[in-house]
Amino acid sequence: MECAQPRNRFLERLQRGESIVCAEGYVFELERRGYLQAGPFVPLCVLEHPQVVRQLHLDFLRLVGKEDALEQLNLAALRIAKEVADETGTLFAGNICNSNLWEGKDQSAEVTESVREMFVEQVKWAKQAGVDFVIAETFGFLGEALLANEVIKEEFDLPSVVTIVIHQDGKTRDGYSAVEALLALEKAGADVVGFNCYRGPATMLPLIESVAKVIKTPLAALPVPYRTTEQEPTFFCLKDDQLPKGTVNGRPFRWRSTASCARASRSPSSPSVQGAGRPHHIRSMAEALGRQPPASRFSPDISKHFAFGTNAILKPVNLDHKDKL
Repeated sequence: MECAQPRNRFLERLQRGESIVCAEGYVFELERRGYLQAGPFVPLCVLEHPQVVRQLHLDFLRLVGKEDALEQLNLAALRIAKEVADETGTLFAGNICNSNLWEGKDQSAEVTESVREMFVEQVKWAKQAGVDFVIAETFGFLGEALLANEVIKEEFDLPSVVTIVIHQDGKTRDGYSAVEALLALEKAGADVVGFNCYRGPATMLPLIESVAKVIKTPLAALPVPYRTTEQEPTFFCLKDDQLPKGTVNGRPFRWRSTASCARASRSPSSPSVQGAGRPHHIRSMAEALGRQPPASRFSPDISKHFAFGTNAILKPVNLDHKDKL
């Protein structure tokens, strides 16, 4: 007698036609709270301040209704997420994202295999933790998104949500239109396909409307809360002429608010007692006055940013693409 396959809560909800709310932005919010460094964006706080990460999970749910530590970090993150999911009766997702190693059509077999091994390792941990599904997100290359979906579906038999990013030119980095890319992911068996990050609501919704006419699987849309426009379709290319010298091409991405607070703190006319904004604003103000609070450990280090950085380990294929993000 065959054993009945266990039900999957995520797929059941999709089959009922339910709209599922997914809260993202954890990395940016943890940076704003002073627990994560902009630039490398490695969430060490999962190990060092797990209570903060747990509280952020709860905060989001209330609103909606380093390599040597890689395994430890992933397992801790999964444990925290599962605790909150069990406590609140919500879905429990694993996550993988773009590797920043992918180079496109001319890359070596070694690069492809290296990325595959990364995905396999992370999805294995997610399956062992008992996730309902796996989110694979922020892929600029369709090829890498397809590989991620393959690992999730074929190697681990888990439901997949695969979201890509569309750059200024309206295509993936390997030259596919939004419709072409999502059709390819749908054909590859992804359970949900769509877009995340890079674009704000005003420039992501038109993409969703265009693909909704041809895509039959459920669609995901996770824009960033930035006021992007047709002229500046991604938050990477937003310009602000009020930013101080030294910021990247006058772009406010992760700099604008903290830079403004720091500049105000250094002004001779600044009051003796200052207070403004979020924790990362306060940190910038303290640093502008020559202080080094504990949270300075997580002050931005854009030298390690995959596209805007200067670190020797960064890939030229990403650095050369920075003006097209």
